[in-house]
Amino acid sequence: MELHRHLEGSLRLRTIMEVARATGMTVPLHTGPLGNLVQVQTGEPNTFQTFLAKFATLRLFYRSPDIIHRITREAIEDAALDNIRYLELRFTPIALSRAERFPLGEVIDWVCESAEKAGNDFNVQVHLLVSVNRHESVELAEQVAWLAADGKKRNIVGIDLAGNEAEFDASQFAGIFREARESGLHTTVHAGEWAGAQSVRQALEELGAERIGHGVRILEDEAVVALARDRQTVFEVCLTSNQHTGVVAKMEEHPFIKMKAADLNIVLNTDDPSISQITLGNEYQLACETFGMSQVVLKERILAAARGSFLPVDQRQIFIEKFTQELYS
Repeated sequence: MELHRHLEGSLRLRTIMEVARATGMTVPLHTGPLGNLVQVQTGEPNTFQTFLAKFATLRLFYRSPDIIHRITREAIEDAALDNIRYLELRFTPIALSRAERFPLGEVIDWVCESAEKAGNDFNVQVHLLVSVNRHESVELAEQVAWLAADGKKRNIVGIDLAGNEAEFDASQFAGIFREARESGLHTTVHAGEWAGAQSVRQALEELGAERIGHGVRILEDEAVVALARDRQTVFEVCLTSNQHTGVVAKMEEHPFIKMKAADLNIVLNTDDPSISQITLGNEYQLACETFGMSQVVLKERILAAARGSFLPVDQRQIFIEKFTQELYS
């Protein structure tokens, strides 16, 4: 089960190369292989600027409805190959629309249609979250939220705020998130990744976030830890991604275990599996081998993801019972 995976960070390198050839796109010679532009490479700086630059390149490839259908289908197929049974896949309509100025509503429809079909084909239950970025227009974010609320029947269950947390404040999106909640959408916010614990407090108190994307800097303020602990807020932790974005200098320094020791409700995710060249299975293995997480605790965290999902209550209980049986039988 995975709650935090970005469609735009899940493109197969082979697909990107095929799209580049088919559309006549060229890569500047000084950049080297195309993979250097869209995947984290050994030796390059681990900073949020370097990481976000991968998305800037990827935005050039969303050139047709067929491409958007294809990348959605392949992202879900890859999740199925990683034995993921339930996936909350977040996507950024503004990013997918920009290269060819597609109408946002049509982009949302294309992803919804492809996700529904691929989920059925690959036996993965897929729900979608629309994502908007802090560093982009509030007016566009409002349009995306309105379209998402109108399309809840098409497997959109929530809204996410992502983007450059270090340089852009989230408060301007508070009204949009309030209206999204009133329309029935769930809410999750990237916070406490490139900014400190107060960003987590803001996400919880001003934006009404039900879950926090990353949140690994929350330990900088015990009062915010207590707030999140009392609410049993789910933290969508992404180990490898946090190293690639420079949140932690070394994997061994990741506060993952300290967050667990503080009784925070953490679950494991990939974030951007293609950019980081990982699977969810890799992250489980990393948690066990690098941080000494026991199989017992890992199973607990898988069930915590089921409990923290944006599934309707009855469907959530079905997954909890199914996973409990499989994990403990």
